[in-house]
Amino acid sequence: MILSDKDIEKLINENRIQITPKPNFAEQLGSASLDLRLSDEFMVFNHAKKAFIDTRDTESFKEMTTLVKIDKSEPFVFHPGEFVLGVTMEEVFLPDDVCARIDGRSSLGRLGIIIHSTAGHIDPGFKGKIVLEMQNIGMIPILLYSGTRVCQLVFEKMLTPTSKPYYKKEGAKYVNAQHPQESKLEKS
Repeated sequence: MILSDKDIEKLINENRIQITPKPNFAEQLGSASLDLRLSDEFMVFNHAKKAFIDTRDTESFKEMTTLVKIDKSEPFVFHPGEFVLGVTMEEVFLPDDVCARIDGRSSLGRLGIIIHSTAGHIDPGFKGKIVLEMQNIGMIPILLYSGTRVCQLVFEKMLTPTSKPYYKKEGAKYVNAQHPQESKLEKS
């Protein structure tokens, strides 16, 4: 069951869904979603560093990125065809009986920005900032700014709490994320 704006606000106010910093409901709460904002950190891929990525050889994709941090007033120049890892300003904690889905915002999608390439599901028990797998599929560079509402979370109530919340899962690779992170495929 997808949560409505009333349900989302209630669960945040009850501290069952934790969003830090607490959202401005007037700006960030939709009819059945909550907007999250873009942080000031990006992992940019160094395309000329290696000839290929071999998913069976984790050394082939280690240290393929450089962290770029922008000032609050300066833009991140997102070039056509570029794939970068971003992160939300907000840290999210989901209870054991709520999961979420991350979607891009239509206003940015209409400019050619994809917010997540594949990992759109957020497990119950997730804790951390959400890493964004972003691509500019447009034909011209787009300037992005820290604090921009970049994505939305759609929350879903589960029939029963999970027995394996993400923060308790053995080998959870991305728990407590605070910055964009490279792939941890080797820990699968």
